[in-house]
Amino acid sequence: MARRGHGEGSIFQRSDGRWAASISLEGRKRKTYYGKTRKEVQEQLKTALHEQQQGTLITVPRQTVEQFLRYWLEDVHKPSIRVRTYVRYEGMLRLHFIPVLGHLQLLKLSPQHIQALYAQKLKEGLSTNSVNVLHAILHKAFDHAVRLNLLPRNICDVVSPPRTEEHEIHALSLEQVQQLLTAAKDHHLEALFVLALMTGMRRGELLALKWQDVNFAESTLYVRRAFIEVTGRGIIETEPKTAKGRRSIHLPPLAIEALKKHRSNKVEVRRQRRSGRNAT
Repeated sequence: MARRGHGEGSIFQRSDGRWAASISLEGRKRKTYYGKTRKEVQEQLKTALHEQQQGTLITVPRQTVEQFLRYWLEDVHKPSIRVRTYVRYEGMLRLHFIPVLGHLQLLKLSPQHIQALYAQKLKEGLSTNSVNVLHAILHKAFDHAVRLNLLPRNICDVVSPPRTEEHEIHALSLEQVQQLLTAAKDHHLEALFVLALMTGMRRGELLALKWQDVNFAESTLYVRRAFIEVTGRGIIETEPKTAKGRRSIHLPPLAIEALKKHRSNKVEVRRQRRSGRNAT
């Protein structure tokens, strides 16, 4: 048996040849990790000691699936992902997984449970792409559970996610574009519709635009930020979805004209409001 200092845990080889690492918990309890090699359990022990020091080590022996997933998402995964990604992960788990299987004990969750859930969600109309995203989230989470010895294996390894469907994108025809522009004429959001048609920007990017992002002299627009909705926090400003999302877009004359008209209308509205206040 390899002896270590107090509070550092211990590593030893079992009679069956497997290696084990043990760490002390509160109340004279211990948590043990197992592996085929000394290096494997040494890495598990190192991770456990760090999480114990940070106060994030899970020691509840009969925790539910919901308890583990919320711990993994909030304390383990959230610090390493973008806000947009966290929002999507949280929504997928909260809306589609936890209400159905969150009450089960983690150790009692089976591949059959997950496979049946996927089938149920597809019948309810959830897209194959969304189910595959859910599968990827669960796989990451249960990988962490395996590393902590909370699960003997990643049960997602034996679950078959649905085949991703390729959906053809149907762009508006020239006639449809003309109809939309005609319908939007003189609407207070006309400039927004024109930009959406001319640039293909995402909704959150369009809504987060500021006048400082537009260079009228060079007919250029700069995408620097986006708005997203976060449960419990409302609308927040974040970076574009990808690094390539920070980009410049050349604007055609129609878009420049729409923006200038929109800015002129805004100036006129403010002038009228000031005149009304002065009159009273």
